[in-house]
Amino acid sequence: MSQFTIDYPSGATPLDSNELDGLIPDYITTQGELNTLERENILEAASWISGRPHSDVLNATFAFDLHRRMFGPVWKWAGTQRTSNKSIGVFKEQISEELAMLFGNVKYWVANKTFTWDEIGVRFHHGLVSIHIFANGNGRHARIMTDALLVSNGQEPFSWGMKRSEEALEVAGALRREYISALKRADQGDYRELSRFVRS
Repeated sequence: MSQFTIDYPSGATPLDSNELDGLIPDYITTQGELNTLERENILEAASWISGRPHSDVLNATFAFDLHRRMFGPVWKWAGTQRTSNKSIGVFKEQISEELAMLFGNVKYWVANKTFTWDEIGVRFHHGLVSIHIFANGNGRHARIMTDALLVSNGQEPFSWGMKRSEEALEVAGALRREYISALKRADQGDYRELSRFVRS
């Protein structure tokens, strides 16, 4: 693989050396090239989500398939559960159990109308990010998963701050700082900031 230094934005999950060796294209030499390639594939995955109804997104098979569609042409480990512990997220041994619990909780909230759809989406998104299923790409994956849940139930997808900014959430900037801040507030059980952000 071509050697290059990844410029991680705030809140991103650094890859270990084994994960970095999973880069498939051998022509990548800059962070910009990597960002462009990943963005192209993520757009294709988003089109797959919006182009057909998905009756059940609350299962591991769908979650892992989506990540594979998003990152498969870029990373060998796309669509597979991370095998290393990170500075955020549950221990790698707890991922399957925590993910099943999250899906179960969301199904209960939907069936019992425990929360509004927006709050269900916010809590689902935060739960996915908190578990941190994959070596990388968790925020991007969680945002598309959340939109898939909303759309499959007749709801409008979240705007993720795009109504007022053209900044990309995966790169450093004011919008990403606001997003990370909202996630950290949600870590403390306060979802208000994240609820405002996702519809702004």
